[in-house]
Amino acid sequence: MTEKSSRLPGFYKKTLAERAAEVAQWANLTPEEIATITTNGLQPEQAELMIENVIGTYALPFGVAANFQINGRDYLIPMVVEEPSVVAAISHAAKLIRAGGGFTASTSDPVMIGQIQVLDIPDMDAAIAALEAHKPELLEQADCCDKLMVSLGGGARALEFRPFPDTPVGPMLIVHLHYDCRDAMGANAVNTAVENLAPMIADITGGRTNLRILSNLADQRTATASGVIPAAALERDGYTGTEVARFIAEANAFAVVDPYRAATHNKGIMNGIDAVVIATGNDWRAIEAGAHSYAARNGRYQALTDWHVTENGDLYGEITLPMAVGIVGGATKVHPTAKVAMKLMGIQSAPELAMVLACVGLAQNLAAIKALSTVGIQKGHMRLHARQVAIAAGATNDQVQAIANQLAAEKKINIVRAQELLAELNQR
Repeated sequence: MTEKSSRLPGFYKKTLAERAAEVAQWANLTPEEIATITTNGLQPEQAELMIENVIGTYALPFGVAANFQINGRDYLIPMVVEEPSVVAAISHAAKLIRAGGGFTASTSDPVMIGQIQVLDIPDMDAAIAALEAHKPELLEQADCCDKLMVSLGGGARALEFRPFPDTPVGPMLIVHLHYDCRDAMGANAVNTAVENLAPMIADITGGRTNLRILSNLADQRTATASGVIPAAALERDGYTGTEVARFIAEANAFAVVDPYRAATHNKGIMNGIDAVVIATGNDWRAIEAGAHSYAARNGRYQALTDWHVTENGDLYGEITLPMAVGIVGGATKVHPTAKVAMKLMGIQSAPELAMVLACVGLAQNLAAIKALSTVGIQKGHMRLHARQVAIAAGATNDQVQAIANQLAAEKKINIVRAQELLAELNQR
């Protein structure tokens, strides 16, 4: 059997129907599954069962990023995003990394952290010593609530005790439960476990428990992706590949030292990651919270990536960030489009999805800082944005691309000029 390739030359030139048909063949999607993406999607009756006070549904563009090769395997990446240039940029960056052998990715175990807040402790040192002595019973108690998770190899892994002697409300002890969630995101499992554990901790410490909730700073559940881009593949617009590699390393250093730049740098990373997280029905807000808090873990907010020039002049990039995603539970198994997105990637485990997302983040970052450090971010972005401007001006069907092309040629991508061009077209 021939290995499938995510290289899809000329894919963007095809019609929507042709692209859908090619993706359906690539991923062995049924007619019903491809219809879920192209026409049906989430129905109001299904939405009614997901949240409260439903009055309808809201659609976003569903695109596919090409060229991804991760740990030797090719992937097509589903992306749900409204911003122009994101899908095109990430596909281009993946092609560059592919030229250097593709992405290498890995994950830690899928361990989430549950927190229990303990107050009014008579003796902090004695309380911690008592908790240490009772660790085996505490871990056993934490495993009582989800026997299925335990049978699958997950469950309580460790306890950590973090005293805060001086807070606005007095001393408190924070108990961390490290809990392996296997292929689930794990919020429900962790929250149930810490709520079950809290009374026992209160008894042992002589204190009073208040909050019992998971942490979205999932620094025990990380994904790492890396890749090398040959310098020759980076040549563009009159710059040598060696120059572009240096420019990208300089851009990354800017985001390492300056939190104002780091905020935008990391936002670009999340442009890609969020789009895939949304497509797969995962919690993009949790991923955002984890990523940004992880970026500040050393006391100063900084870049999530490292880009540097290697000894032979090539460009090396790496990213590590928390990745609390699941392939079971939540909307991943309820939202019909999310189920198709998962099948499109052929994901078999939560760690595999986490690795894909880390690669997506690295590729999106490469695309952004490569553009920023050479021709500027607006050249490609505004050309694609011109279509949205044309639509906002009232253009329809074939008028949209004609007006967008003219806006881009004139380098006047604004709604006033789009309205003028539309009026001219209508007069003809």
